Amino acid sequence: MNIVPLKTLQNLGLLQSTYPTLSRTNLRRLSRIIVAMLAMTGRVTMLGVSRWAGEGGSYRTVQRFFAEKIVWAQVYWQFFVAHLYQPKREYLLAGDESVVTKSGKQTYGLDRFFSGLLSKVVPSIAIFALSLIDVAERRSTPVMVEQVVRSEEEKAAAKARKKQKQAKKKARVKGKPGRPTGSKNRDKTQVELNPELVRIQKMLKKQLSIFQGMLSITYLILDGHFGNNNALQMVRQCDLHLVSKLRCDAALHFLDQGSYAGRGAHKKYGDKINYDNIPDQYMVETSVDGQIETRIYHAYMLHRDFAQILNVVIIKKINTKTGAFANVNLFSSDLALSYDKIIDFYRLRFQLEFNFRDAKQYWGLEDFMNIKEVPLTNALNLSLFMVNVSQVLLAEFRQTNPKSGVLDLKAYFRGAKYFEETIKLLPQNPEPLLIEQVFGKIISLGCVHPVNVQAFPP
Repeated sequence: MNIVPLKTLQNLGLLQSTYPTLSRTNLRRLSRIIVAMLAMTGRVTMLGVSRWAGEGGSYRTVQRFFAEKIVWAQVYWQFFVAHLYQPKREYLLAGDESVVTKSGKQTYGLDRFFSGLLSKVVPSIAIFALSLIDVAERRSTPVMVEQVVRSEEEKAAAKARKKQKQAKKKARVKGKPGRPTGSKNRDKTQVELNPELVRIQKMLKKQLSIFQGMLSITYLILDGHFGNNNALQMVRQCDLHLVSKLRCDAALHFLDQGSYAGRGAHKKYGDKINYDNIPDQYMVETSVDGQIETRIYHAYMLHRDFAQILNVVIIKKINTKTGAFANVNLFSSDLALSYDKIIDFYRLRFQLEFNFRDAKQYWGLEDFMNIKEVPLTNALNLSLFMVNVSQVLLAEFRQTNPKSGVLDLKAYFRGAKYFEETIKLLPQNPEPLLIEQVFGKIISLGCVHPVNVQAFPP
């Protein structure tokens, strides 16, 4: 089996591309930590890592690594270019937030964030990640991770906006139709970004500056939380196009197709969409699966809250037996993007969710015990960095074991660790053939899928 063994990792072969962003000392520390995380069982904490790191990976060494300030964005990028980058492929940039529940009161950035998994606000920390998505391989690679830390001013402003919105709703009085007297047109491209969008825009500009000269990005994929004009303008200010989702009941208008009346400004807004009865002229695809009929509509549309024309795709699913239906409204600011690509690009956004899942399930995103800013930042980034490392190792592992996953990879490294420690206890080394057979048997223990036993020990 041709795979990066323990000694290769410990000799920095896989991580050499991250020098000089990481010093030689930190490279050695990180290589031992990675080997320990690949082999270990239980919670991924500094103490747990030190117990599996072996010689040169004491608890104090692990502590020193976590106490160092590391430019993780550069580490991600250098590792990606060295091991994952394919120059001729198309890449998208995706962004998403993840919440990690946390007890106690001392953790840096601890706040109350909404957890989609629990469907409620919980004491937690939040991270926002940017990821490169390979369209051909349909694989996401995290390239920047930052913790979401809300200032007291931001919290106060959010509460004030909520109270203002509630007060406005209560005081709303139905008046005459039309615009209020004295109101003026405003430039909807000139928006005031809230602290969340300012934070994301800084991340985008920093990441695009890292890409400069090597990778050209056109599209940013964000979820429905960012399906609004402010987010769209923030993305356009970074010279990117947004692909996102609108509300299912968004008040969209078709473009006006009528003739000019001869006076005043040209009419822009046509008929408002009726989701019960969307004109067939906009339907581009239809299919039936059992009792569910899926219709896809594509049109250039306007929304009164947005500054520009939107490239909208409506996916409508209808129960042919009951007549009930539900729809999803996707959109892009790029009017040249085809409807099938809008759908495909938005689907690919979910690959970043898989990164979060793997980081939590295998690499300690929910296990860390750090409470100070620098160690916490390193713990969060290390768990997402391990997602990239495991992708590289799995790509080679699957050449002889096509069905293998992360659990099989960890079982291999754990078996290699057991084998290495056992051989040290023997008075003399066994015959090479026996070593190969024993090693092949040990690494197959704990694997989910059958492993090719024609494997050589590290």
